[in-house]
Amino acid sequence: MNPSEKNYDAITVSADVKNLGTVQSFIEERLEEAGCSMKAQIQIGVAVEEIYVNICHYAYKEKGGSGDAEVKMLIKDGVAEIVFEDSGIQYDPLANEEPDISLSAEEREIGGLGIFITRKTMDEVTYDYKDGRNILTLKKKI
Repeated sequence: MNPSEKNYDAITVSADVKNLGTVQSFIEERLEEAGCSMKAQIQIGVAVEEIYVNICHYAYKEKGGSGDAEVKMLIKDGVAEIVFEDSGIQYDPLANEEPDISLSAEEREIGGLGIFITRKTMDEVTYDYKDGRNILTLKKKI
């Protein structure tokens, strides 16, 4: 099913780290209403923070530094689907190689650990670029 055909709850905020609490509350309220397990809530919370903060720091860096982030959420059949959309520079975080976690923090290159954790804790993570928008979708059984 096309995401635009689904009945998402959605918020749009300025892609600024100051709005992280707003995004987290939006997600947490829906997870609690759905009776989501604490373990899944924590895993989703970490992933949401990672993805949103990355959008804030990088999506609009080359476009003057400001823009919006849309966060959509749908819970259906025991699965939370969270979609992040922005019109920043095209970037597929799933295209990068996974970090070598066998190396110490000092030896490892900076970056990539957050998306690695997100991929390991979510059931499904997909990326699409459509109509000038980055679309990252997380799915997790709750």
